[in-house]
Formats: sequence, structure tokens, C-alpha cells
Amino acid sequence: MGSATYTELANATVLTQPVYEPGKPIETVAREFGIDSAGIIKMASNENALGPSPLALAAARDALGGVNFYPDGGATLLREKLARRAGLSPAQFVPTNGSNEAMILLAQTFLRAGDEVVFGAEAFIVYKLAALLFGAKPVAVPMPAHTHDLGAMLAAVTPQTKLVFLACPNNPTGTVNSPADIVDFATALPPHVILCLDEAYAEYLDDAVDIRPLIAAGVKIVGARTFSKIYGLAGLRIGYLYGAEEVTALVRRTRQPFNVNLVAQVAAAAALDDDAFLRRAREVNASGLRQLELGFSALRLSYIPSRANFIVFHTHFATEVFDTLQRKGVIIRPLAGYGMTDSLRVTVGTPEQNTRFLAELRAILSRK
Repeated sequence: MGSATYTELANATVLTQPVYEPGKPIETVAREFGIDSAGIIKMASNENALGPSPLALAAARDALGGVNFYPDGGATLLREKLARRAGLSPAQFVPTNGSNEAMILLAQTFLRAGDEVVFGAEAFIVYKLAALLFGAKPVAVPMPAHTHDLGAMLAAVTPQTKLVFLACPNNPTGTVNSPADIVDFATALPPHVILCLDEAYAEYLDDAVDIRPLIAAGVKIVGARTFSKIYGLAGLRIGYLYGAEEVTALVRRTRQPFNVNLVAQVAAAAALDDDAFLRRAREVNASGLRQLELGFSALRLSYIPSRANFIVFHTHFATEVFDTLQRKGVIIRPLAGYGMTDSLRVTVGTPEQNTRFLAELRAILSRK
């Protein structure tokens, strides 16, 4: 009598589920190419080159002595602090294991086989993964000039559409839609559609859209934010979803108990007070974007003007540039998975890191 394999027993959607490929860690590149890890700079995953918020780091260190206890399953103190800052109720927040989990939980709560999920073709790949994981159909809308075409996204909505994902700024292109256009888009969606605004990089904007009035007006919209980017807490994996109490109560039912660890909760709460660090991070990022843009122009490389903490540039030698930079100890991100085969994304680093990256890039291109 034969026995079934694990593959034969698995859910059908798992067998065709694409695998998310993160940027390579420094230690992996060091081992692969025999490079001293101290000489490697990682400019691939849009992390904060300044490191973590000092207030968050101090709070995290203090919290380590209590990790024999489970964390607060409801992340009560963090939700209360988020609520005070936003002028909302603590019940309107769901802390998550990074903003990725917020999107997966939203999909788990609302998607079923036959539903559709609309998003931009050059938008964060997790939107597609979330749709496929729960048997929904991903609908990728073309992005002229690498920017979300809100009119085309609205036209792509059908009676089967359940979720729409929109990032501002968008990853990986760094482009934005205006606050007024986002509000018009959100209010034009039919009532059977939930809009998730991915605000992972919103803190880098001076003119980020405020969705709180839309939430109060009953528009079906939720926001997803993270402490991984400007706050520098990517390694702790903490973010949150916010919206109307009805939607957050439903999403809260699908999350795992203790989905956000104790250290992450404490660090995130402290980071919210670190206004000085945020100001410095914005200043360094703005200066770094200018430095990289000038460098690309000097190399006669086209690029996508960015409003986030990364920038995309174009070269016909993208694969070779990526591979050679890695061997030189500079890790950036290829974008072939987004259909952008002649493009590479680089995270804004410190002035010294940006200078090194541009010098290595110049040396590679000079041989072409």
C-alpha cells in the first residue's frame, strides 16, 4: 500500500505559491565571496543606514531582562500610544509582525477563492503573494512612468474585487500619487471593495495623505505602517494596521496570539517619541537622494525620481552590475521579479556609503 507524499497532501495553492526573495544578508555575501563582512555595505532592503532610533534601542535593551514573560498579547501600551498620537481609539489599531503581516491578515480575513485583488504591476510583490495564498486572483494594473494609474486601477475593479492595494510612496519605484488623487480614488471605489494604503515609507513625505477623515466618513480604507524603515527597527519586525473599529476587530480575530514580541512592542513605543531621530533621518535621506541622482546623471544613467529612502536606476547591464557589486561588497537589489529587467534599486545610505557605491558603479560601467 503506497503512502501519500507531503506534496500530495498540501493545499493546492501552496504548490504554486511564489516564494518571496529577500535581499541577501551581509553574512551570506561575505561567506559566498570570501569577503570580510566589515567591508560590506547593504543597500538592498530599504533599511535605515543610520541604524535604529536611539530611544528605541535603549528601551529594547531595558526590556531584554523581562523576556522570560510572554508579551502583552494585545500590545495595549503601544496601541494606546499610537491612538493618542493619531487622535483615534486604541481599538482602531492592530500591531503586527511587520506591515507584511498586516497585509496577510487582511487577505486572510476577507479573501476567498474567486475574489480578485487589484494592485500596480510594479508594486510590492507581497500584494500578489497575499492574493494567491488565499486562492484569489491577482490583477496587476500597468503603471505608466512607474507610477500608479489610479484611473486604470479603478477601471480594473469588478464585482469580484475584494481588496485593492496602493502604496504611497510605492516600492520599488519610489513614486507617489497626490493626496487629493488618493482621496478621490478611495471615495470612488464601490462599497464591496476594501482599499489598503501601504504607508511603509510615508514618514519620508512632507505631504502624506491623511486617511483618518476617510475612516471617520465610513470609506472602506485601512492603513498599514511599519517601524522597519525610518525608525530603523526592521530586525524586530513590527508594524500595524489601522482603520475603523469594525475592520480591526475582524482582523484581530485572524492574528496569532503574541504575534508581536515584547522587545518589539517596547522599542516601537519608544521610537514614537524620537522626533529628533526622524528629523535627522529625513535630512540624511533627502541629501542622499540628491547625491545619488547627481551620481547617476554624471554616469549618464536614467533613474526614477524617488520620494522614499531608495531609488531605481536603469542599465542594460543590470545583471552584471548587480553581480559585480556584490563581489565588491556592495549589496543592492535586482528588479527582474517585477518585470524591470534593466533596472536596479539601491537604498539611500550614509554619504560615505553612497560615495562608495557610486565609485564601484563607475568602475564597472567604465569597462563596458
